[in-house]
Amino acid sequence: MKQTYRCWAEIDRAALRHNAIVVRNRIRSAEMLAVVKANAYGHGLLGVAKALADDAQLFGVANVEEALILRESLPHPIVILGPATPEERPIIAERGFIPTISSLEEAQAFDRLQPVSVNFKIDTGMGRMGVVQNEAREVFQRVAGMANIEIHSISTHMPVSNEDAEYTRDQLVRFQKIVDQIRAEVPGRYKAHVLQSAGTLAFNEPTFEIVRAGIMLYGISPLPEFRELLKPVMTWKTRICLVRDLPRGSSISYGRTFIAPQNMRVATLSAGYADGYPWHLSNRGAAVLVRGKRCYLLGRVTMDLMVIDVSELDEVQVGDNGVLMGRDGSEEISCSELGEKAGTITWEIVTRIGARVRRVYV
Repeated sequence: MKQTYRCWAEIDRAALRHNAIVVRNRIRSAEMLAVVKANAYGHGLLGVAKALADDAQLFGVANVEEALILRESLPHPIVILGPATPEERPIIAERGFIPTISSLEEAQAFDRLQPVSVNFKIDTGMGRMGVVQNEAREVFQRVAGMANIEIHSISTHMPVSNEDAEYTRDQLVRFQKIVDQIRAEVPGRYKAHVLQSAGTLAFNEPTFEIVRAGIMLYGISPLPEFRELLKPVMTWKTRICLVRDLPRGSSISYGRTFIAPQNMRVATLSAGYADGYPWHLSNRGAAVLVRGKRCYLLGRVTMDLMVIDVSELDEVQVGDNGVLMGRDGSEEISCSELGEKAGTITWEIVTRIGARVRRVYV
């Protein structure tokens, strides 16, 4: 790739397809709902969706804005996983998107518009969206009887599928029971879905008819024991824009939190927290890979720049690449490593990578 970017993310389409095959092998005949919300978890909405067009049967986004962008390029069914605002409902109905509804009132609002297929959400423990469990059957019957409403699917969400196996198994049993009861009372062609990435990896029985594949498609496992199954899709890079020799006692970055203990050679990188690199990695032992070696961050991350120690490198020059996340030779900085050092989760690391970081598909 011609080096014309100051900070960019290389998106490996072969790795993306590999992960899609892993998903397919685990979900067997179930439909794959590829979750591409939040700019495909920071990997680029349209680029990722196009790469998955032959693997996914439908796509999931967070809101109508993402759905409209996706519809420009792909004909697949699009499920809007987040709640719609009143102003968005006419657009959703007109464009044929599948909204997620959590109440009788939402269904009534869509019913007043025009025919629309909906994803009926049940709250079995997440507490964020969905009809509460003990009211779900009654509400479902009323929604299914509305003239302009067709039930596309029934779903729920698991809050601790990567933390509490006992609770998750109980939740799956409860959801299965509710689905069975609803299907007995209101027969139809609607489908059910509950498993997301952690559930697909750890609890892939039962799969129901649809599985929501999210973070695992991007090669990031929510469960450490499954990391080897997946291939990281993103390599996040920047470039060295300055190389300088600093004498002992020099301070680096805001707050003067790092004072050079000896003469040092340092490199300034063209990346900062405005690009999405976490400020909380400041002074926490974070490293950047340069020429296959770990070079440690010095002082605080700033908006557009940060400084690393390159004293141990035999050769380093302006224009060299720095790998913020990914592999360089035998060394690797994983998304999990960045998340652990920053005190956050992998989902936040990738989704906060900014718009000025160019996505390059390789």
